Amino acid sequence: GVAHEVNTPLAVITTQAQMLARQLEPNDPRTRTLDKIIKQSFRASEIVNNLLKFSRVSGSEFAELDLNRVIRETVSLVEPMLKASRISLNAQFTPALPAVYGNSGKLQQVFMNLIMNARDAMPRGGELTLATEAENGSVLVEVADNGVGIPSEHLNKIFDPFFTTKSTSRGTGLGLAVTYGIIREHAGQIRVESAVGRGTTFRLEFPAVRKEVNVT
Repeated sequence: GVAHEVNTPLAVITTQAQMLARQLEPNDPRTRTLDKIIKQSFRASEIVNNLLKFSRVSGSEFAELDLNRVIRETVSLVEPMLKASRISLNAQFTPALPAVYGNSGKLQQVFMNLIMNARDAMPRGGELTLATEAENGSVLVEVADNGVGIPSEHLNKIFDPFFTTKSTSRGTGLGLAVTYGIIREHAGQIRVESAVGRGTTFRLEFPAVRKEVNVT
């Protein structure tokens, strides 16, 4: 409801700024200011629309998805937060990635959880790497940070419900448990590698949609 309410004034700001821009000469110094207003209004509208997609209850409806697009939409929601936390994004998306069969909202929740965990693991800033590739009939996704890392004795517990190394005000211990369940629901796998003081890498694997080939 909040997202819908925000969309209306954003549309008014954008259209009014565009009307003003058309009334100015191209070399008018105010044109640059209006262009910035229009650009940022469209940017805000994009964030709101992605938030609507993320929050919309979609049940268990599955469809063919481009994981690159799902990840980009998730990043658009959290990018301002990452910048505020002094975290740079290293995106390595393989183009023309094979489709996977899944639920967009649930997969966005997976990537949101992993990105937020990476942010929390880099309290002084750092680099977040998001990478995709296709390999042997699967689509692979890597979410890596160069943060504090996870102690080896905790690695086999991180997907357990209510297990968390964060304070009670920062986490419930359900994020990775939910993430694991969604990935399994998508016939996928998740693995984690970590070293204290060096960072953590989550590797996800999903089966790619097989395209039928007609042989004549």
